[in-house]
Amino acid sequence: MILESIVTTHSSDGQCNVAPMGPLFDGQSDCFELRPFSGSQTLANLTDTKQGVLHITDDVTIFAEAAVRKLNPLPEMVPATLVEGSVLVSACRWYEFEVTFHESSTARASLQCQVVHSGRLRDFCGFNRAKSMVIEAAILATRVDFLPIEEVTKQFVQFEKVIAKTGGADEFEAFEMLKNYVNSCSA
Repeated sequence: MILESIVTTHSSDGQCNVAPMGPLFDGQSDCFELRPFSGSQTLANLTDTKQGVLHITDDVTIFAEAAVRKLNPLPEMVPATLVEGSVLVSACRWYEFEVTFHESSTARASLQCQVVHSGRLRDFCGFNRAKSMVIEAAILATRVDFLPIEEVTKQFVQFEKVIAKTGGADEFEAFEMLKNYVNSCSA
């Protein structure tokens, strides 16, 4: 299964990168697969350092901000325990990992990762329909470079209807930021 999450990585000079990722997780083992795009900062960092932190969170604002690279300033973080990395304070759970295998002959690399430490900060509140739509909108916003903009904006109209019915202030704000980003790409 693909589990929507946030991954933090560090470059070899210590700069932190925060990115939304959908790792392939079987839910049974301490291993998962990341598939970052070629040329991404996440892939560059994991190629250099071979470690990072995967976060499970119900904070959709961070998904939206990280998807369109609006994380300035970076969210509050604390140092990871066993890897050179950072743990998001807003996470529900986190998994510190090391890359055990790397194959990058296609547009998306395949990185096999082994969890070396994990922790829990709080309960997972869950996703209502609006939170789910913000996550879908964030994923779609990351694809504006290779999907027809008409298709993206059409989907955003549908997402907005659901968010208007079921969302709160955080979902409205996150979606508005994503909508503005998509609109700026179509201008």
